[in-house]
This record gives sequence, C-alpha cells and structure tokens, in this order.
Amino acid sequence: MKSSRVTIHDLAKAAGVSVSTVSKALNDNGRMAEATRERIKRIAREIGFRPNALARGLLSNRSFTVGLLTNDTYGRFTLPVMAGISEALVDHGVSVFLCAIEDDPALGKIHVDAMLDKQVDGIIATGKRIDKSLPVDLAGLPVPVVYAYTQGAEDCVTFVSDDGHGAALATEWLRKLDRKRLVHITGPQSFGSVGERADAFRRVAGGEALVLHGAWSEDWGHEAIDRIWNGAGDKPDGIFCGNDQIARGVIDALRERRIAVPEDVSVVGFDNWEIMAAQTRPPLTTVDMNLKDLGREAGLMVLALAEGQAIEPGVRRLPCKLVVRKSCGGEDRAN
Repeated sequence: MKSSRVTIHDLAKAAGVSVSTVSKALNDNGRMAEATRERIKRIAREIGFRPNALARGLLSNRSFTVGLLTNDTYGRFTLPVMAGISEALVDHGVSVFLCAIEDDPALGKIHVDAMLDKQVDGIIATGKRIDKSLPVDLAGLPVPVVYAYTQGAEDCVTFVSDDGHGAALATEWLRKLDRKRLVHITGPQSFGSVGERADAFRRVAGGEALVLHGAWSEDWGHEAIDRIWNGAGDKPDGIFCGNDQIARGVIDALRERRIAVPEDVSVVGFDNWEIMAAQTRPPLTTVDMNLKDLGREAGLMVLALAEGQAIEPGVRRLPCKLVVRKSCGGEDRAN
C-alpha cells in the first residue's frame, strides 16, 4: 500500500481526523491524547506517508492555504496557472485561496489584508500580461510572494513563459514545412510579449519578414488577410499569428477567399486556447505556453520560501511547446 503519492489528506481520512490534527500529531505539538498522536503516527507509517522537505515547514503552520491574486477576471491565463499551483500543493495538504482584484488598487488591498488575516503561508500574484504589475503593493509583506505570468518585484522570484522560444518553435515549424514566404500577424506593439515574439520570428524567418500589428481579435485576423491579399507583391504561404483568436480570423478569411488551409497556406497560432484551437476548421496548430507547468513551479517555490530556503530572486523563463494540428498539415501531436 506504500506510495510516494500518499498525501496528508489520505492520512487524515485513514485516521478519521482532520488535516490540522494530523499536522499537530506529526509535529508533536497541540493538545491531544497521546494515544491519538501515536495512532496517527502508526497509520502514517503503515500507509507510507512521508512529508518531503518542502512540506515540513508548512506542516507546522495552521492555515494550510496559499493566496492567489489576479486581475485576469476572465480566467484565460489564471485558470491553467491555478490548476498547476493546486496540483503542486495538494500533496502537501495546502489549498489555494483565489482573489480576483480586477484593476482596482483598493480592492487589491482589501484582498491582501484578508489573506494576511487568514494567515496564508504565501501569496502568488498572477495576471493577464507579463509586462504589467498588479495594481497592489506586495512589498514588505510578512509572507513570501511569488509572481507568475505578471510583472514581479526585482527582489522576488517571477515565472513567465519564454515568448521568444515559443515564437521560434512556430516559425521553425513553418520553415520545416518548406514555407518560404512568412508573415507574422500579431497584437499591439505596446505588449512586451508581442515584441519578444516578433523579434524571434524575424530572427528565424529573416529580418525583412513582414510583421503586422493590430488588436487581439478575430476581426483583426480578417482585416490583416484583406490587407495582404488586396496589396501588391507575393502572398504568404505560411502565417504565424500572435494568438489563437487572430489565427481563427485568418483561417476564416482565407476560406472566404477560397484559399485552402493547409494546402495553400499553413497557419500557426499562439496560446493553445483549446476550446478555440480544437474548434477551428481545420484544427489549429499553436504554441502552448505551458501555464500549468508555470503554476506548478510557482507553487513549489512558495513552499520552498515558506520553509525558509534561500532562493535567488529574478525571472525564470519556462519553455513553450508546439501543439501540431491540421492547420499546418500532418498528424496531431505536441513537440
């Protein structure tokens, strides 16, 4: 019955007590009958419960919660990040306490104060773009703070997806398919991620390759195709889009012009927003930012900091992956 996946919740269920009681028994603190304490320890040995080094610091605390702050009220980026955080923390008996602060500094302060009142073991801040910080001051808090997919403080750890790496994957894939006339249709230049992706695209495709900037929308995808096909010069046979919404608009606009995807033009998106990518016709090849992995790393980092480990601050860039579907031809797979 022994398993490295046995969690504190499994132990609490087996012993018929709460997670808090298990914590006190294993750490030899709190008031309880000695027989109960020994019974919990015996059951822990029998079922193979072994709290790892990162969890021991948190097992001695009372809250077993981590606060998650976000201004991404739609949840497009926050939900996969939260899924990764929860996956990282569940085996340590730690829950995630989510607060959406929108872009309201006063609301942000209220939620931070509420988290501190609940004695959270740490706070993870996340958002909807990597070059903007949340509208709330997280400096000098009595708990560790980690940033994930938002701009973080210099003295903290920040996790972001490597946008340049993802754009290079997409462009290299188009080159591998022998697409020679490449265009990048992307979002507003004011976004830091847009610049990183465009730079990587030009590096792989060639410095003169066309980059068009517009809104993060299907309408912009339509408009960009109209602009290209109504203009002079050779038409592209490979298009890399800055997000999946733009890519869907591009594919629809090409279909309306009776231009076949992927036979005439291969199209790649960015984000792997599965509800959109899978329903595009044909299904969309796109870059996955691995936001769940990013959240998992952020969750583990909070545990390490809560334990008191010395961690070098700075930005950690996590690699992306290319999810290949039919919009480029070939079989569905992830690279």
